[in-house]
Amino acid sequence: MKKVLLTGFEAYGYTPINPAESVARALEGTTVGDAEIVSRIVPNTFFKCIDFVTAAIEEVQPELVVMMGEYGGRSMVTVERLAQNLNDGTRYGLTDNAGQSPQEDLTAAEGPVAYYATLPLRAMVKAMREAGVPADISDAGGTFCCNHLMYGVLHYLAQKQSAIRTGWIHLPFLPAVAALEENLGSPSMSVETAVAGVKMGIQAALDYPEDLNEASPSRLLI
Repeated sequence: MKKVLLTGFEAYGYTPINPAESVARALEGTTVGDAEIVSRIVPNTFFKCIDFVTAAIEEVQPELVVMMGEYGGRSMVTVERLAQNLNDGTRYGLTDNAGQSPQEDLTAAEGPVAYYATLPLRAMVKAMREAGVPADISDAGGTFCCNHLMYGVLHYLAQKQSAIRTGWIHLPFLPAVAALEENLGSPSMSVETAVAGVKMGIQAALDYPEDLNEASPSRLLI
């Protein structure tokens, strides 16, 4: 059976419950089409997270790698188009779970400025929307651990000339996190809705080795 490696970051910073971890745990061991989902919970720490996921890739030998994180303030499931070779945690006032907050640091000193995701983003968004899950393509993945891990894994696979297709999904706050006083007014999404969206996105990624050649209208505000 094919394998899909699904990763989700652990809690970090101001987020006591990471939706990425919740979704990864919910989908562990389930099947999508003819593929089994193998989930891993990733340490939210610069560079350590890259080593963790690349080791999981070597162990699992997946057909796809779908990584997930939280993007507070977004109202939709968003699939990231690109990852940039830049880390800047200070702009968010955040440290990773080892207390690091890089500023203007590179993930790979000799790496390119950016990598594109290799998943069929338009097909994934269309499938999620048709399943009743609000979704969109994002062109801005931030400069914290999510972008860092996406870039690091794409760089690793590019160096190996691997054909494993890879990308990133950002999830909104869970309702319990949006209900915290410091987050009041922020949009949220239940874990059940997020699970449904991610599952449909994975199914589309398996079904479409090449992306749809049609427009994907956007309403993303952040």
